[in-house]
Amino acid sequence: MDVRKVECIDLGTIGYGEAWDLQERMLRGKAEAKARISAALRAGDASAPEEVGNHLLFCEHPPVYTMGKSGDMRNVLLTAEEMAGRGISFYHTNRGGDITFHGPGQVVGYPLLDLEQFRTDLGWYLRSLEEVVIRALLAF
Repeated sequence: MDVRKVECIDLGTIGYGEAWDLQERMLRGKAEAKARISAALRAGDASAPEEVGNHLLFCEHPPVYTMGKSGDMRNVLLTAEEMAGRGISFYHTNRGGDITFHGPGQVVGYPLLDLEQFRTDLGWYLRSLEEVVIRALLAF
């Protein structure tokens, strides 16, 4: 059986912006590694390809609302002043979705995977991720 390793990292409680920056740095590092691997293969050097690596980051965030690319400000039920008064931050993201709240006690998982190492079918990946969550929740 061909097994791909995924390193799980517990970030503890971390601000949304700090977690976002970490993910962006890791993504850039993975893209640069893939470019080096590709260049080495084009040059005929396949002796010791570097590992791109796969990671699953777990964390909790202080109170934060995020709004994805398909978000609509009409769905935000608090004003900026109300959020500030409650210690809630707000971020626009380049990810999908509308408005999402993250807060203490909620574990968030951020996968950083090279799908070329698994299967380059985003639909398959999302269905598989959903199945993993369903099976994990069955235990509860």
